[in-house]
Amino acid sequence: QVQVVESGGGSVEDGGSLSLSCVASGYSVTNCEYEIVWYRQAPGKERLFVSRIRLDDSTTYTDAVKGRFTISQDGSKKTVHLQMNSLKPEDTAVYFCALHLRRAVRGPCPGNAWGQGTQVTVSS
Repeated sequence: QVQVVESGGGSVEDGGSLSLSCVASGYSVTNCEYEIVWYRQAPGKERLFVSRIRLDDSTTYTDAVKGRFTISQDGSKKTVHLQMNSLKPEDTAVYFCALHLRRAVRGPCPGNAWGQGTQVTVSS
């Protein structure tokens, strides 16, 4: 089964830094070509896109975090990190990691898989 686990959340002061990790498992990157995506959801708000990385190492960021957050992956392309610098109170949210299938070379490949979320709190 495809699984996604996030870690690294915590509490930090305005201007501080945190690094989140996302570990995906249960599939082969040669068979199932997923992009790995970070989302966040603040209390009472909808879940919003933060950043994503693809197998070719291309990256995308939402404007709200561009220049402050950096997404990267290791050689397995199944472990992703989100380095968050210059954190602001408005970054406070539960951060989720998700897999979205771009190509099924040799299935089975679930279309999507989500982690449980990790809390990030930035105090002013």
